[in-house]
Amino acid sequence: MRASALRMPAEWEPHAATWLSWPHKEESWPGKFAPIPGIFAEMVRLLSPGERVCINVNDEEMERSVRAILERAGACMDNVRFYLIPTNDAWCRDHGPIFVWRENGIDPQLTAIDWNFNSWGGKYPPFDLDDRVPARIAEQLGIPRISPGIVMEGGSIDVNGTGSLLTTRSCLLNPNRNPHLSRGEIEIRLREHLGARNILWLGEGIAGDDTDGHVDDLARFVDRETIVTMVEDDPADENHAPLRENLEMLHGMKDERGRAFRILSISMPPARFHEGCRLPCSYANFYIGNEVVLVPVFGAPSDAAALETLQRLFPGRRVRGIECADMVWGLGALHCVTQQQPGTPPPHGKNK
Repeated sequence: MRASALRMPAEWEPHAATWLSWPHKEESWPGKFAPIPGIFAEMVRLLSPGERVCINVNDEEMERSVRAILERAGACMDNVRFYLIPTNDAWCRDHGPIFVWRENGIDPQLTAIDWNFNSWGGKYPPFDLDDRVPARIAEQLGIPRISPGIVMEGGSIDVNGTGSLLTTRSCLLNPNRNPHLSRGEIEIRLREHLGARNILWLGEGIAGDDTDGHVDDLARFVDRETIVTMVEDDPADENHAPLRENLEMLHGMKDERGRAFRILSISMPPARFHEGCRLPCSYANFYIGNEVVLVPVFGAPSDAAALETLQRLFPGRRVRGIECADMVWGLGALHCVTQQQPGTPPPHGKNK
């Protein structure tokens, strides 16, 4: 299929829905699982007035339990849908489908890209149920599904909707994903299945990130021409050098039209540890909904500045912080557990 036939919309383009896989694997948050369902409920409460929220649950008993939690939280239940799609874990950004538009010159057709999922290089088996989630969702929605046949996770890429894609060498070129593919062969798959004609490679991820450097903890498009990136102000911190190198690379990058991006930075929150483990706390792990932008915050003095910067960048949406000091013990945050399903396509890449 030619590259121009498929296009991954930017996250700020209209959503038909946000997908979640309800958390149930206590081992993902050892000793801290109790507050996690409440964090998911807060996400649903904030998202549901502006879009449908689709939730994968393991069985009818889980559905009844989750429904009660969401009703107590004050979610707009008219906009909540449950799907009996069992999962191993809750990281829907990575095990869910990436939705694209198949643009054939008539009516765009929603299509699910079903990448192979191997739990970030085989780190946390079993993952058989998670690997089947895209096929199950496509079947439930009655939409076409395309399987590129390579390992890929949604958190490893970010797009501006008009042809530019951000990713990292440390993740996509890691031998625990697709050791049989060269960088050029991986780029071919990105062009063919996401419409990415301008592929931009960053370097290393942040400390504590068990995904080998997902870009959604580093740098994000906020409109067609603007990238917001994380920086570490403390030269003694282990994130300082790799984030400075990524910042320098971003300043040298051009968009799909050959124009320099506008690059804005947000300072990292203070280092946080749990049981001696460095946690991947990052404000870049925000999620853009139809009406709100959900931002992980960590009870740090730097939270306010991050929220203020993102509110300026999304003037048409309400920016809301969600406390994620407990959630990040699972080594992920808000963007990691969400996956957007596009709605009616607007003019390409417009951030309202």
